[in-house]
Amino acid sequence: MAVKNGDHVKIEYTGTLDDGTVFDSTSHGDHTHPLEFEVGAGMILPAFEENVIGMNVGDEKEFKLSPEEAYGNINPEAKKEFPKTMLPEGPEPKAGMTLMLSSPDGHHIPVKIVEVTDDKIVLDLNHPLAGQTLHFKIKLVA
Repeated sequence: MAVKNGDHVKIEYTGTLDDGTVFDSTSHGDHTHPLEFEVGAGMILPAFEENVIGMNVGDEKEFKLSPEEAYGNINPEAKKEFPKTMLPEGPEPKAGMTLMLSSPDGHHIPVKIVEVTDDKIVLDLNHPLAGQTLHFKIKLVA
């Protein structure tokens, strides 16, 4: 049975960047934790879902997503200043660190600190994978 919208699927995958760096994988050492989702429910990137439709259990596939199909291009205007006092207690913020922000709808968004001064921090609100071409190797397991 080929995958179609509405199906619940389990996929093993490895995602890499153009230079071969692995940015995400369902394999962790000796353990594999397949990605489970409902096709067409908007839980993952639409272009990723499109590549799963039509696959059968056991099929393997490789494909790539352009920045426009994935997390968009880098927006140089997507930087925002925040007073340091808004940060929770914890390690001293430094440029290059990643923080997790919570959106009003409960999603967690990773953002990078690009500048720290005595009283403020500047965050890059672009997704960490913005501007990147994403390469996937996937296997439909259920």
